[in-house]
Amino acid sequence: MYYPDELIEEVRIKNDIVDVISGYVKLQKKGASYFGLCPFHNEKSPSFSVSGSKQMYYCFGCGAGGNVFTFLMNYENYSFGEAIKTLAERAGVNLPEVERSEEMRKKENHRARLLEVNKEAAKYFYYQLRARQGEIGYRYLSGRKLTEETMKKFGLGFANKTSDDLTMYLKKKGYDGKLVQEAGLASFDERYGMHDKFWNRVMFPIQDINHRVIGFGGRVMGEGEPKYLNSPETPVFDKSRNLYGLNFARTARAGNIILCEGYMDVISLHQAGFTQAAASLGTAFTTGQASLLGRYTENVLLAYDSDGAGVNAALRAIAILREAGLSGKVINMHPYKDPDEFIKNLGTEAFQERIDNAENSFLFEIRILERDVDEKDPESKTRFHKEIAKKLCGFEIEVERENYLEAVADKYHIGFENLRKLVASYAARNGLTGQIRRPKSGVAKKNTSEENSKKVQRMLLTWITDYPAVYPKIAKYIAPSDFTEELYQKVAERLFADMETGNYNPAGIVSMFEDEEEQRQTAALFNTKVEALETKQEKERAFHDILYAVKKNSYEYYSEKLGSDMDALKQVIAGKKALEELSKTHISLD
Repeated sequence: MYYPDELIEEVRIKNDIVDVISGYVKLQKKGASYFGLCPFHNEKSPSFSVSGSKQMYYCFGCGAGGNVFTFLMNYENYSFGEAIKTLAERAGVNLPEVERSEEMRKKENHRARLLEVNKEAAKYFYYQLRARQGEIGYRYLSGRKLTEETMKKFGLGFANKTSDDLTMYLKKKGYDGKLVQEAGLASFDERYGMHDKFWNRVMFPIQDINHRVIGFGGRVMGEGEPKYLNSPETPVFDKSRNLYGLNFARTARAGNIILCEGYMDVISLHQAGFTQAAASLGTAFTTGQASLLGRYTENVLLAYDSDGAGVNAALRAIAILREAGLSGKVINMHPYKDPDEFIKNLGTEAFQERIDNAENSFLFEIRILERDVDEKDPESKTRFHKEIAKKLCGFEIEVERENYLEAVADKYHIGFENLRKLVASYAARNGLTGQIRRPKSGVAKKNTSEENSKKVQRMLLTWITDYPAVYPKIAKYIAPSDFTEELYQKVAERLFADMETGNYNPAGIVSMFEDEEEQRQTAALFNTKVEALETKQEKERAFHDILYAVKKNSYEYYSEKLGSDMDALKQVIAGKKALEELSKTHISLD
């Protein structure tokens, strides 16, 4: 959705980032910035910084950063269009109607109507549960120990035994039958005509992460099949890319998300205080759902049923989580089947203990493999050890593989060296040897000339935004072309141009980029940690050294390109002259 740059800037400027973020995070002023606990990762010591002068935020712990638009998009999972609309409304800025094609308008209007009819159906089900005809449903939910407050939070409802009362209600509200069908609320056949999809069921509205009703799940009362019935796929409901309860779980800030199998498990956990619970929607866990979880956490705890089907589902989920780069652990439900039963019988403290002692997902996989091993049969034991070796080959980073190798060898009393040889043999036999990589040392990385050159370039941009008065004094020595990273150069071009006109604003520079990762990196450029220096003399010496290092790196970079590039020759000549002058020049930060 397109808005003029001037209007975007107006909205941003009228929404002070400190005021906006204070509505989500408790901030305390420290020096020129404000600090609080990062809302994007779990931490105990505040590393989340908000700068009023730069109108930016940055977390020194996880690297999250950006301007007020970025914050709202990441925290609320808004699109840019949704973020600007929210902030425009907050600041009292009128947004013009954006020109859209007739096809786009029809598509957006259709989606809006589907969301409307779902919302109206949810209201109707909610009312029916509390009316005389919903008594059977209310008794069922009360019998499951749900409080009225919990039922209200999740918008629980009831679909009557009659086959067309919802359809008739929605038609009276002005929704045509075709829309009701497309929303998955009604079906049509020649024998019965149009009739409700759900009847005689307790209803669970399914909401997206922005609390909009996109579908329903229904649990039949008494005998009937299927026991649970879900809405079909619609233009607003994609089962593989949504999770039940995630609209609440994503803001729990518990440092993890508990993944369950059913609606009641999620609701029971939330009622017990574990508000980070969510569940897949009547389907196997998918890569799309794993990707969605990855926006909010790196740590997923599986609270699947303890029966055979639940174990198999957990094994499938572990593989998907690992592929998505997420850490998975398994909560032991024994002796109960699921979280709902567990909490009703043993309580919240016991469940918290199970969370604290959740089993590493890899060791869980090995333990499940062990169940089929006949300890008295050498062939069976050998197969087990080979399966372990095969799984260990899945770790590409050597130190990680070694740690798991040691843990497994110790737990299952397998000789460490024997298991290591078995892993090496399997890897060589299956062509995996080349894929196994040693971990890159963070220290070594920092000491490379390439990383050092990047770091001083980042530091220089931070210094210039912290001390804008210094720019006119160094403009003759430094140019955007001296920044050898493409992103840094784009940022420097805009920053220096803004400095020339006296209108520098780092938060506006973030908006230049559409890609979220580029926005994060841009925010980092203006928040590079600089060694704490006390005296003015120390700061000026440090700034001079950084400026000189950037120029020297530029000189060496373009020197390497000599021979075929005339622009490089000009850069080298200018760079050499600038370095000679800089070596004799003192630059004041005042």
